[in-house]
Amino acid sequence: MSKIFNTTANCIPEKHYMVDLTERLKKIREMVDRGDYFTINRARQYGKTTTLLALAEYLKKDYLVIRLDFQRLSDASFADESSFIFALSKRILLAVKDIEIPEESKKHLAFFAQQKGNSETLDELFIVLNEWCELSEKPIVLMIDEVDQASNYQVFLNFLAQLRANYIERDLIFTFHSVILAGVYDIKNLKRKFVAQDEHNTNSPWNIAADYKIDMSFSAVDIEGMLREYERDYTTGMDVQAVAQEIYDYTSGYPFLVSRICKYLDETLPGTEAFSDRSAVWTKEGIIKAAGAIVMEENTLFESLIDKVNLYPDLKEILYDILINGADVYYNPDSTAISAAKMFGFVRKKDAKIIIANRIFETRLYNCFLLSEESRTTDIYRLGVREKYQFIRDDGLDMKLILERFVVSFDDLYGDQKQKFKEEDGRKYFLLYLRPIINGEGNYYIESRTRNMERTDIIIDYKAKQYVIELKLWHGNAYNTRGEKQLKDYLDYYHLNTGYMLSFNFNQKKDIGLKEIRIGDKLLIEAVV
Repeated sequence: MSKIFNTTANCIPEKHYMVDLTERLKKIREMVDRGDYFTINRARQYGKTTTLLALAEYLKKDYLVIRLDFQRLSDASFADESSFIFALSKRILLAVKDIEIPEESKKHLAFFAQQKGNSETLDELFIVLNEWCELSEKPIVLMIDEVDQASNYQVFLNFLAQLRANYIERDLIFTFHSVILAGVYDIKNLKRKFVAQDEHNTNSPWNIAADYKIDMSFSAVDIEGMLREYERDYTTGMDVQAVAQEIYDYTSGYPFLVSRICKYLDETLPGTEAFSDRSAVWTKEGIIKAAGAIVMEENTLFESLIDKVNLYPDLKEILYDILINGADVYYNPDSTAISAAKMFGFVRKKDAKIIIANRIFETRLYNCFLLSEESRTTDIYRLGVREKYQFIRDDGLDMKLILERFVVSFDDLYGDQKQKFKEEDGRKYFLLYLRPIINGEGNYYIESRTRNMERTDIIIDYKAKQYVIELKLWHGNAYNTRGEKQLKDYLDYYHLNTGYMLSFNFNQKKDIGLKEIRIGDKLLIEAVV
């Protein structure tokens, strides 16, 4: 049976195209060998379960691995200690049913697994577990996936406290050699949920955890390795290195998004009007099409992200500030909103700032903010919808005409508004005008290296072509000249000969319209509003 790209549940090497996890597993093994207790906190669909499965296989020669999944435990399992011990003992026995373990340990666990409703305590359970660790021929590693399932229950905190107590006394007693917990939420601060707000108590039963700093995103080289295996099977003739880099540029290596693009290219696009076969698909144009389609999908990852935006107002405010206002947001580990944005996978830290995690998330969030019911009723958005077809050419977009029409339309609609309105909303209204024009065929995103309150570079991918538009506030001719030079350098980076600049000028005396400027071998088309 041919392998496929997988985007549901865990990946299986025999069935799915996968990146090579060997180097990552080696680094995690180093932590296990040291006897670390640690947590793998990553966003939804970031490959945590796949990594744990691969790690269990990787360790089994030298360790006895108990791999549990708390998603399999019902809410009733956390009602009290007895219920938890009953459910946990059953799961442990199932996890090691094919492994030879000391008969005495198995007998005691079986007793707990049959005694629901009795008065067993966690202390009694850990006496049994510690005896097992003493009798076991191999050091025991405990892995628990989906610990989020238990995060709201006091009995789980008590369980963590027992693990911590044993860890602290590990030189005096036999206990688990290493413990690995996996989930989205950072359980170091679970205690916050169980104290009164005025206590401000953030002590954690998991404060003995080692820092887990291993990068779980896929590099361009990782993606390239996976695509080479695919290419050996199908011989599409793709430029594997270039395609891998293009996929990475869109996803920043977010595992689900990498696999989703590949799956769309492999299964959905071949045989369509624009992509006759696999050879036509594995190209820049195919990736642009796939990314655009994925941005518009309904899937559990996007549903989870948007739910978080609506659930946390401070998080929404920060994301809006970055995307719409062009604000610089500096990383602050004490900010709950920034910590939440990072934990849920919306942003990543780059130097001292936070930036949106990848282009696909960025476009999805732009759509969330810009295409709200209120935004779709604005006059500038309606004009974009009405005028879109005059800008579309067989080989791309007439970007010069888009800017020309936007200047006229913006001046007609908002020319008499106050300056403050235009400074805050000029960027937003251009994106509102642009969105329906490229909808379905292209994508747009902001270049994070130039994003700020005064300057924004918008990159548009449309039918395998790229367009760079610099949006900026006018601060005099000297500043504008520097901007033109910056745009020229940026065109060199993207290997483009033509660039576009949209300047918002708030002087009373100004000449609105378009002009063309030659700088060396580059053509700059500047529109002034």
